[in-house]
Amino acid sequence: MSVSYIKGGNVFMDGGFYERTIAMEDGRIFVLPKDFAPEAGAEVYDAAGRHVVPGFIDVHTHGAVGVDVNAASAEDLEKICRFVAGNGTTSWLCSILTDTEEQTFKCIDAFNAHAEMDQKGAHLLGIHLEGPFLASEFKGAMPEYLLQKANMPLLAKYQERAKGNIRYITISPEVDGIVDAIPDIRKMGIKVAIGHSGADYETSMKAIENGAVCCTHTFNAMKLLHQHFPAIMGAALESDIYCEAICDGRHLHPGTVRLLLKTKGLDKVVAITDSIMAAGLPDGQYKLGVNDVVVVDGDAKLADTGVRAGSTLTQNVALLNLMAFTGKSLEQILPLLTENPAKMLGIYDKKGSIADGKDADIVILDTDNTIKDVFVSGKRIDR
Repeated sequence: MSVSYIKGGNVFMDGGFYERTIAMEDGRIFVLPKDFAPEAGAEVYDAAGRHVVPGFIDVHTHGAVGVDVNAASAEDLEKICRFVAGNGTTSWLCSILTDTEEQTFKCIDAFNAHAEMDQKGAHLLGIHLEGPFLASEFKGAMPEYLLQKANMPLLAKYQERAKGNIRYITISPEVDGIVDAIPDIRKMGIKVAIGHSGADYETSMKAIENGAVCCTHTFNAMKLLHQHFPAIMGAALESDIYCEAICDGRHLHPGTVRLLLKTKGLDKVVAITDSIMAAGLPDGQYKLGVNDVVVVDGDAKLADTGVRAGSTLTQNVALLNLMAFTGKSLEQILPLLTENPAKMLGIYDKKGSIADGKDADIVILDTDNTIKDVFVSGKRIDR
């Protein structure tokens, strides 16, 4: 297979920027000296004066460009793949909002069908189930009548239908039977996050001890920290689990983002979008699963209650927001969108950094940190 090259850019690797040549062969990266001379006639991308960084990974999104994951066909999922790739997201999980068993099967079938398609956008890595084992008190946009206690036979059916591609699930620790079931969920190959929860500190810590690895959209849809009752929030902040963060300036105040990073460290925060079908589109009326959503000034809320329902955020904007909110450098913030989600999902051997043998998912940033070009599996995508 032919080899293509990226030359002249500042490559982000090992926590800093270095002048290197990147070879991309058979969808893989090979790091070469900056003065390496490609063979005559080779395809060479000139990245002079630009940053060459790993592709972003979004572990939590419900849709974009008019597509709601809960109602998506395989072709619809590909539409999201192409849209998010243009914004630097080269890998993502499709998040299925709590729904009926029948509709959840349809969502899984759409994922399976998409896996067989000719794909030209971001990698759809797997499925994130947001529910159904969630608490009603902090249900957010979850339909309360579909929430249920721990049901491992149902989850096993879902995972079998998905051919093992459910990679991530959000559960509420206080739901009957779910904490004790976490080891069994892990055996299914599913990473567990805690959220949508009013769980007390002890129950939340037990969930973490049993194998939960992340906190879903931290600070949102959960019982907050009280000095006498630290609750799930206190457990998430004190422990070593990862914390998702929606950095759109609405779900979290900039000061809250700074506090989260100061508390958890730059290596334990995962920047997500939690985007809905309105991402990339104007204000208007949309859907999120069974819910009607109204978007005004880019802010998505349930039509009946006014509760915030996902976002219209994209990861390229999240990157710029994080830098603006914190005053931190590009190299400090990049791991929140690359290395951290890859490590949380257990795919850092393939994704999340630029290193020999890893997937050739690369983003080219201009000097103002806006996206210039994106490569997925070594192929430059059409933006």
